[in-house]
Amino acid sequence: MIIKQAEFIKSAVNPSHFPEPEFPEVAFAGRSNVGKSSLINTLVNRKSLVKTSSRPGCTQLINFFNINSNFFFVDLPGYGYAKVSKKIRAQWGPMVERYLSVRPNLMGVLLLIDIRREPRKEEFELMQWLANRSIPALIVLTKADKLSRNKQQKQLAATASMLGCRTEDIILFSATSKQGRESVLEELGTLFSQN
Repeated sequence: MIIKQAEFIKSAVNPSHFPEPEFPEVAFAGRSNVGKSSLINTLVNRKSLVKTSSRPGCTQLINFFNINSNFFFVDLPGYGYAKVSKKIRAQWGPMVERYLSVRPNLMGVLLLIDIRREPRKEEFELMQWLANRSIPALIVLTKADKLSRNKQQKQLAATASMLGCRTEDIILFSATSKQGRESVLEELGTLFSQN
């Protein structure tokens, strides 16, 4: 898949504010500071289409991006630790679940996990939730450049074992080196071609 054009459309909290579901969408989910925004920026070859921050919890709304005037990337707020109030953090779960539940044009979810961390309760729950609704999930291990090639492979095998999937079903990704960019684009192309 080749991305020629990408533009921010809008941020939303409630389904009434979501864009019309005229294009197929893929959502990017994961913990706060896992690299969702950096992944999107790398895929579209732009440094700052999506605002990035070293401070967890930067993305607090659901952000919609039109890609090639053909489909949408949807950047979801991160879950887990974030430097925001408990009240705001408590609103994220229902907001994200509502989006995932009601969006008729959702083709799949990219579940991002920091390669240096083991999958935890939230990742298992999200994968189960998606599986129960027959929503395809693509697992991406981010920040791969933080580990040597040997350690990347060990983490890949360990993560696959914990999640009960094959290592071939997980993509190693780095926004710094662009490792895995083409693999993610290829998987997205396959996903959107099923529409």
